[in-house]
Amino acid sequence: MRIALFSGNYNYLREGANQALNTLVGYLEQRAGHSVQVYSPVTNTPAFEPEGTLVPVASVRLPLRGEFQLALGLPRATRRDIERFAPDIVHVSTPDILGVRAQTFAKRRGIPVVASLHTLFETYPAFYGVGWARPLVEVHLRRFYRRSDHVFAPTRQLVAEMKQMRGDDCSSVWSRGIDRELFNPGRRDLEWRRAYGIADDEVVVVFFGRLVLEKGVSTYVAVLKALQQQGLPVRPLIIGSGPALGAFDALTGRVVTGHLMGESLARAVASADIMLTPSTTETFGNVVLEAMASALTVVSADVPSAQSLIMDGHTGFLSPPGDLGHYAATIERLVKNTQPRRAIGIAAWEASKAYSWDAASASVERVYQQIQNCSTNKQSLPASLVIY
Repeated sequence: MRIALFSGNYNYLREGANQALNTLVGYLEQRAGHSVQVYSPVTNTPAFEPEGTLVPVASVRLPLRGEFQLALGLPRATRRDIERFAPDIVHVSTPDILGVRAQTFAKRRGIPVVASLHTLFETYPAFYGVGWARPLVEVHLRRFYRRSDHVFAPTRQLVAEMKQMRGDDCSSVWSRGIDRELFNPGRRDLEWRRAYGIADDEVVVVFFGRLVLEKGVSTYVAVLKALQQQGLPVRPLIIGSGPALGAFDALTGRVVTGHLMGESLARAVASADIMLTPSTTETFGNVVLEAMASALTVVSADVPSAQSLIMDGHTGFLSPPGDLGHYAATIERLVKNTQPRRAIGIAAWEASKAYSWDAASASVERVYQQIQNCSTNKQSLPASLVIY
């Protein structure tokens, strides 16, 4: 097959979404023998080398979030390139202008369109003082996902919500995987901790990911500040970069590594003790799985993404998203009781074994194949893959 993939950020910033997309493309080309061309904005400072053939699309810097680029459509030269490639499937991964124009391009030519859900964009306006915009965003997202012939979502709950919103069964799970050779407890390094001035008896509580407001930065800061005021031996570890970095200045003894990759990232994660992830905007939570594979005890907001990964009290802990006291009390117990914390970490490590990148990517390829095989014979489609 020839697959044309459209992304708002394929490799210029490292995110969970483009990690999944790049892993998928690598699988499709290297393991399954398909050809993929990716159309995305690019910058002069990519975060990593892309999988597949990356075709730059003209873009401008996004207002208010200047680290992101926004493609304003499908220029004529890009349309000609797509026509030369002659894709069997068009995959849109971002509900932006580029994604919408790609949908229209494909539908006018009778090319099947699949979409993948990576971000709960409807939750973002509340973090930037424009909560009134949420209904407008929801209307746009509803139209975007209903225009696609099939939609992938990372959890069963999101698939159920997508089926209800679409009014059909044309949605399925595209889960995620974990590189257990990279993320594992053996990466823990006391010398690395000591180099940052972290005492052996201090409990490191890590915030891991893009440093942006919608990841729950303010909640993490408030909880860690409360724990420090109680005199507990907790050290904040911040792994990542982003515009909300200054919010962590309120924390005493904070360690900020900046953006890390590969073994440096895996070592930093495994060298923590607890992960606090208060984000309510995740669709899956790659960082949660990476922390679990590193045998950390994860304390997370009780939201669908975390519920799909964590068994509360057994492989981690779930807290009501707005309850700062609950977060703090949970971490306090873990700080004071080393043995249960370690037991939870081991259980989390065991649970992470269930997630495979190859299995996740293969599930997408199977749907591609079924849609391609049936795209010229609508009547023969399985009930779960009928194209409307």
